[in-house]
Amino acid sequence: QVQLVESGGGLVQPGESLRLSCAASGIIFGIYTMGWYRQALGKERELVAVITDHSTTNYANSVKGRFTISRDNAKNTVYLQMNSLKPEDTAVYYCNAIRGHTYWGQGTQVTVSS
Repeated sequence: QVQLVESGGGLVQPGESLRLSCAASGIIFGIYTMGWYRQALGKERELVAVITDHSTTNYANSVKGRFTISRDNAKNTVYLQMNSLKPEDTAVYYCNAIRGHTYWGQGTQVTVSS
């Protein structure tokens, strides 16, 4: 059974940082493209960042220079380091795994507010 479990969300003030983690099980992690998406209240889910099995990365324009996606294949975990957070980054953040099939985690809430 495939499981993606996100953690690391929370409430922070503008300008602060958070690191999200997504631990995967039930897949051969190293061959999957991993992604982080987010969904703000009343909005559609949008891509934040992806990292391929060869560690090529791509980011949404809104987070370039502030967020960094990385992976540790030995730990079956993908990370999202989020710096200089803004109120508009507030959303539920989801990780996914793609290789033919797409699997999703349950999400973790990130709230940026003063």
